[in-house]
Amino acid sequence: MSLPTNSGAYMVNAFRNMTQESHNFQNFFECWLVEQSQHLEELVSALTEYEQRRGRGRNSPQGMRGGDEERILRPVIERVIQHYEHYYKAKSRWAKIDVMSMFNPSWRSSLEDAFLWIGGWRPSMAFHLLYSKSGLQLEARLQELMRGISTGDLGDLSPAQLERVNELQQETIRMEKEITEKHAKLQETVADSTMVQLTHSATQLMREGGGALDEVRIDATLAPKEAGLGRILQRADNLRLKTLKDIMGVLSPKQGVHFLIAAAELHLRLHEWGKRQEARNQQRGEVGSSSQ
Repeated sequence: MSLPTNSGAYMVNAFRNMTQESHNFQNFFECWLVEQSQHLEELVSALTEYEQRRGRGRNSPQGMRGGDEERILRPVIERVIQHYEHYYKAKSRWAKIDVMSMFNPSWRSSLEDAFLWIGGWRPSMAFHLLYSKSGLQLEARLQELMRGISTGDLGDLSPAQLERVNELQQETIRMEKEITEKHAKLQETVADSTMVQLTHSATQLMREGGGALDEVRIDATLAPKEAGLGRILQRADNLRLKTLKDIMGVLSPKQGVHFLIAAAELHLRLHEWGKRQEARNQQRGEVGSSSQ
């Protein structure tokens, strides 16, 4: 996908005009992905610059190196977090207009859909990502760590950090469970007495040739269920953003950059592979149809 001339302005306009057309959030999401890809490159560049400066200043005081970490890495971290915040604000606004599309997003691939939890990524997955990246970096730099050389990346998490991450993980799992249970209870209402009576009445009318029920009555029955879905989606998205911020609060700037890089890589590549898979399947279907 090509980058718009002014992608920032494009995103703002897409956000403001979402009520106009049903596909506007998809446009917003695709542009958001382009910017996420840009942020990924910014994260990598900032990390490279920091490592180069750190390498040149190994004999400088620790405070100066810490200052470099804050000065070089912190601004890009803040931009990335603001980018996530912008996404959830746009999503919240659109969900008030069409909450059902958020549970069946056409802008995501089937591969991504298979791993969604209430319209997005499962918050506890962030901890699995952290542990996976930490393990890979620990393995890659094990010799340095054994010699007492601090790597400063996710393979170098302190006992205090690990303890706090574990606490956050348990808290997140608990909150996830609460939201999942509320979602399950709401799903059960699709078969409550009001719905059963309404569907029976509609079927009887159709069978007797009397047409369908008044749309107003149908909408009035479904409205509270859709409102409930909106509330649950909002809680799920709030937990997603809270989890991201909580994890970043435990990590040093350098570790935070490593985590955000891993998160962006996972999201972008999974989306890309899923879309590519769908395109291949569509091609096979077209070839099969033409050969018959």
